[in-house]
Amino acid sequence: MDIAKLQSLTPYCWTLAHPEPGVPEIRLYGSAPLLQTMDDKVLEQIRNVAKLPGLVGAAMTMPDAHWGYGFPIGGVAAFDPEAGGIISAGGVGFDISCGIRCLRTNLQQDSLAPRLERLADTLFRVIPAGVGEEGEIKLAPPELDKVLEGGARWAVAQGYGSVADLDYVEEGGRVADADPRQVSELAKKRQRGEMGTLGSGNHYLEVQAVERIFDPSAAQAFGLHVGQVVVSIHCGSRGLGHQVGTDYLVTLAKAASRLGIRLPDRELACAPIRSAEGRQYLGAMNAAINCALANRQILAHLTRQAFAAVLPEARLDTLFDVSHNTCKAETHTVEGRRRRLYVHRKGATRAFGPGHPSLPEPYQETGQPVIIGGSMGTSSYILAGNPEAQNRAFASASHGAGRAMSRNQALKRWHGRELVDALAKQGILIRTRSFRGAAEEAPGAYKDVDLVAEATERAGLARRVALLRPKACIKG
Repeated sequence: MDIAKLQSLTPYCWTLAHPEPGVPEIRLYGSAPLLQTMDDKVLEQIRNVAKLPGLVGAAMTMPDAHWGYGFPIGGVAAFDPEAGGIISAGGVGFDISCGIRCLRTNLQQDSLAPRLERLADTLFRVIPAGVGEEGEIKLAPPELDKVLEGGARWAVAQGYGSVADLDYVEEGGRVADADPRQVSELAKKRQRGEMGTLGSGNHYLEVQAVERIFDPSAAQAFGLHVGQVVVSIHCGSRGLGHQVGTDYLVTLAKAASRLGIRLPDRELACAPIRSAEGRQYLGAMNAAINCALANRQILAHLTRQAFAAVLPEARLDTLFDVSHNTCKAETHTVEGRRRRLYVHRKGATRAFGPGHPSLPEPYQETGQPVIIGGSMGTSSYILAGNPEAQNRAFASASHGAGRAMSRNQALKRWHGRELVDALAKQGILIRTRSFRGAAEEAPGAYKDVDLVAEATERAGLARRVALLRPKACIKG
């Protein structure tokens, strides 16, 4: 990105040097070096988002932003339904409620080392991963509707994990106003065998160790210490969420045309939140969020089973589970007034600060755990949400490193088998069903996650708590 087009508000927050008359402000969070690694398409896309009806405040990008469909990945925008605010499938993404479940363990990495290879093999056998891979759970439409309504609570009721997990899952494991009737039969058919599966692409299950603590007080509240083994499970709503996104791009495009909404980009197909089509998409999207929450709950249960088979002394507790492809109705202070807004976060994580009523008691003083995922050979971070007065991005933060090159570009630079062997020499075990997929997700294909985490902190979005290093990674 040509940062000559930008004006620096702070060293970690930027806007257009020459804004368009009548178009709301945009803000790009990140350091100058990070912004320079971004495609110019990111700037074009967030400028288009700022032109959508009912926007409140600025349209924003996080420090890990890169080009996406409609909204940039790492895009954040809030809309007011009372002012004709819209909802856009392109502002949520195809993998609805893709997110990370982080589990802390009672294990130290020294005790893990002799059994790491066996654990990696067991996890790879137990966790269904890969394109089209199905699990043992097969659900007919009536039972799948219960998943779409119940989320992780449905999974717990079926014996996957415990009620104690739910306190540490956003929305208590179930979002309200899900409407399975708005989910197509094709979407449900695609999900029939995919509950409890990891998927492919950038999804993973990673065994990690805490290498460094930045904030001892927050780390204590999160139950983290140096040398501790943790597990991160990164996945979403699988085929169902993707089909919901595909279906509603058509529905919302027709609605925009019918209602006379002028789209700056056809990929930003949208409808007013209060319109019939807007309500239909909200019902389907919330159902897909519940699908993802249930999916990660089942995967956490399978992970515990795999650990028990190799390390019977292991105990795995949920640290937190948070999504990063959603649109949520939330109350935020804007110009001194509390307003109920619909916050699109596409490739961005919710990051509520201390005292937020939705957080469990142990996190009330620290703020919400925020998880920035790495990519196989790179570090990941756990951060804590900042007070609302400090985070001006509607309580949002980065969700990962963010791609620095396309998958096709990555395939030209790396070969999967060689990459897996090289990481093994670094002590990082990769188990994958696709060497091509591993090459597409090579660590070098992503931005420097250390710079992203630092920029997230310095921009006031969230503060670093712990750095995690990968030990074993399960990929599709």
